[in-house]
Amino acid sequence: MPDTRLIGTRAELPGVLSAMSRAGELALVPTMGALHEGHATLIRAARAATTGPVVVSVFVNPLQFAPGEDLDRYPRTLDADLEVCAEAGADVVFAPSVDEVYPDGISTGSINGMVTVEPGPLGSVLEGASRPTHFRGVLTVVAKLFGLVRPDRAFFGEKDYQQLVLIRQMARDLCMGVDVVGVPTVREADGLALSSRNRYLSDEERTVALALSRALEAALARSSYGVPAARWAAMSVLQSQPGLELDYFALRDTALGELPDYPDAALEARALVAARVGRTRLIDNMPITFSGGDS
Repeated sequence: MPDTRLIGTRAELPGVLSAMSRAGELALVPTMGALHEGHATLIRAARAATTGPVVVSVFVNPLQFAPGEDLDRYPRTLDADLEVCAEAGADVVFAPSVDEVYPDGISTGSINGMVTVEPGPLGSVLEGASRPTHFRGVLTVVAKLFGLVRPDRAFFGEKDYQQLVLIRQMARDLCMGVDVVGVPTVREADGLALSSRNRYLSDEERTVALALSRALEAALARSSYGVPAARWAAMSVLQSQPGLELDYFALRDTALGELPDYPDAALEARALVAARVGRTRLIDNMPITFSGGDS
């Protein structure tokens, strides 16, 4: 295992990273901690893609939580996170306090007059419709991390697919010079997408949560019959599952635009779902291909 260095302040970053980055490109893996195998997969992907340092940020960002969400109970497990980072090949763990990231102060969901990054129209649909301030908080903190760490590449999981699309758009539109890399979702053997929030689930709730991945698989199985058939198959699974409160199920193109019911040509797309199981809100998605034309 590498000698992973823990940094807690922005003042320490430039000197440490300047010395390390002479070895090659710098990679960043932004996280909110409570790391699991999905995060480890991101770190290993970053390690394999660069000869330079791999930096993992661990920061629970208040700005992306609305009042009443799970900011206070979001798991904080820094000691265990450091072990995951070391085993997966990270060189630096940047674990700042809220005051380090927001030195002028912040309250949950409040911008206090500071400059933020607005996500545009895509930030108001799907996740953004349920969590109106969420992506402003996500993009703002990611922009800050890009500015502090100055990575060449940044690695994000595809489980938060809308987040990935928006971060790519931000990096492109604001000319940040960061290659934003998506890494496929890691799942348990039974299909449940790995998430730090899974630890909130009771055994019974975890069984209910499996309906999300089953619905996505059902849509995938019916994709050759067109968008309506895929949507019907997924909704049949979701609506028949007791204990699951559906937020949305959607079929979108890879940029999260609307789909025609019957594409004229083969079309790469995404099936996305969000639901609440008990007190826990979960999201998932899968790539899906519609064959197009006569099928």
